[in-house]
Amino acid sequence: MANMSAASAVLHRLAEIRSWQEDLYRDLHQHPELSHHEHRTARLVADRLRATGYDVHERIGGTGVVGILRNGSGGSVLLRADMDALPVQEATDLPYASSARSGDVPVMHACGHDVHVTCLLGAASLLAEATKDWSGTLIALFQPAEETGDGARGMVEDGLADLLPPVDVALAQHVFPIPAGRVVTHPGPILAAADSIRITVYGRGAHGSMPQSGVDPVVLAAMIVLRLQTIVSREVAATDTVVLTVGAIHAGSKSNVISDRAVLEVNLRTYDDGVRETVLAAIRRVVTAECQASNSAKEPDFELYDRFPPTVNDETVTARVGDAFTGFFGERHGPIGAGAASEDFSDLPRALGAPYTFWGIGGIDERLYREAVDSGRVAQDIPVNHSPTFAPVIQPTLDTGTQALVVAALAWLAT
Repeated sequence: MANMSAASAVLHRLAEIRSWQEDLYRDLHQHPELSHHEHRTARLVADRLRATGYDVHERIGGTGVVGILRNGSGGSVLLRADMDALPVQEATDLPYASSARSGDVPVMHACGHDVHVTCLLGAASLLAEATKDWSGTLIALFQPAEETGDGARGMVEDGLADLLPPVDVALAQHVFPIPAGRVVTHPGPILAAADSIRITVYGRGAHGSMPQSGVDPVVLAAMIVLRLQTIVSREVAATDTVVLTVGAIHAGSKSNVISDRAVLEVNLRTYDDGVRETVLAAIRRVVTAECQASNSAKEPDFELYDRFPPTVNDETVTARVGDAFTGFFGERHGPIGAGAASEDFSDLPRALGAPYTFWGIGGIDERLYREAVDSGRVAQDIPVNHSPTFAPVIQPTLDTGTQALVVAALAWLAT
């Protein structure tokens, strides 16, 4: 296959860049930055892209960076990496562990975005040094604020489309808690849409000894929690997947005081836009009805925030990338099921009118993973994304992520 020959030609220099990639990864891991504050990371990215010949655009959507490399006629491929970290106190004991803080908040790359940035910079460098082996336009996009769900949208609203040529395909990857060296793909829905809802319900304050004088919002909130669960069990078809979680309830200040309000923090995960809207409407209906049943002092308030789109991989694009992965990785490429985590990557190709696919790479030491499988302790022994002990092994994670981006891009760009 032409793209396998091109991939071998481009990737023959991988050993030469391995040293600076590993150093860069450790540096990024030690210096994580929260969403919308990725200033240092963005500078490092822009400097390296510019040094390898890319036309660089900075501060797109705040701290986003876009590098464009035009190399003759052919397709236009967008590769995306996210840059932001999380407000998590690292507990890995690594020599390059983060001790960074944002004010009083600890900061950690607990989701592997430092891996994503490093791999994309490596792929961009290799492709820039091997322009005789491919033709077309490569777009390396480094996105801020994935964790808050508004980074991709911010880049779009800041005029991203005006900077780019028409995009034929958009590609992205994420490090998963599976054995390092593995690459996994899935056609169709792979990640869920997510909606967080802050619901404030109102009671009437009173003394704890005189409940007849008040309307207790704690009891009202408890009734809402129970009733919300029936939406999934009784209003959603068994073939549709919905997760509805009440993650927090805030009410009251003292045992003998009936508060005048309660706040519920609700999270919803769905894969289908129609189901999503149906369940959101049902949540509003149930909460409003329970407030009326409790003689609430006024109508409840609803605030939607941290909204993520579903990630639905184009089947044709996924098949093309999957074939390229099988040709290069062999048995290290395989399928993976849909997950209930969420991403905002799809906001980019949707706005640009491009089909897309999103895949996973492994980051867990294979020996440790197999030991956990054999002992039946995967859930206990393997740290997952957002854990304070999530720490992808440097190799073969970086090599695999770099290879995957190059191989996928060349499925469109190979001459």
